[in-house]
Amino acid sequence: MLLEFEIFLKNNLPKVESFHPNFNLALSEMLSAKAKRFRPLLLLSVVENSSPLLLKNSMHVALAVEMFHTYSLIHDDLPAMDNACLRRGNETLHIKYDETTAILVGDALNSHSFYMITNAPLSDEIKVKLISILARDGGINGMIIGQAIDCKFENKKLSLEQLKFMHVNKTAKLIAASLLMGAIIGGLCEKKQQSIYNFGLKLGLLFQIQDDIIDITQSSDQAGKSTMSDVNKNSFINLLGIKGANDEKSRLLKELEIDTNSFKEDLSQCLRKIINNYFKG
Repeated sequence: MLLEFEIFLKNNLPKVESFHPNFNLALSEMLSAKAKRFRPLLLLSVVENSSPLLLKNSMHVALAVEMFHTYSLIHDDLPAMDNACLRRGNETLHIKYDETTAILVGDALNSHSFYMITNAPLSDEIKVKLISILARDGGINGMIIGQAIDCKFENKKLSLEQLKFMHVNKTAKLIAASLLMGAIIGGLCEKKQQSIYNFGLKLGLLFQIQDDIIDITQSSDQAGKSTMSDVNKNSFINLLGIKGANDEKSRLLKELEIDTNSFKEDLSQCLRKIINNYFKG
């Protein structure tokens, strides 16, 4: 499934006709770089295990989510935010090109993600719902306020409750949205949609905790991105220590294992496999 997605991605890289010497290269570079594709995988997995005939049609939406996520990484790496020099095993765009190019590429991927959804071979009713979810959880009611808090409170210690609020918004909501968007395409009932969204919020926190652990335990070469960068930031490691962060990770893994039992067997097995591959290896 991910191989099929990679082929679709390569065949649908955004580009624009112009005499700019390197904008198209910059536009596609970070998107086509080797990456986990975690959010597209979640979306496509839900569709495959609920309405497999719609899997091919869903590639447009999965790519839209990956474009949106990539935009967020490009902007997160900017000098005004994390000022990182490495992402997905490559120089960040503001280092390789310039800050203006990085900002505009991020802006382009943001807007193009919604364009991808509008052109997906799905019903208009479904597409409106998908656009609403991505705009909500990737916007001021999700990722944006999370990022704003992250930047505003550098060198200012947050409580555990505040830390979770920040990361639920900055990281978890887009992961939960990926699952929810798959559930909507797959035709799951509203009750199941809410269950899988709540599952996604926990999964997103687990993802963030693991990311915090990677930041302190792996080199930049191992991680494919700048590490040891959270020294002045509010992270689960800085607040709870490595042991406390690992304990929180274990707690969430147990909760998620229980939560998968509420889904149909095929989807339940698929989600367990994803968790095992990403968080227990």
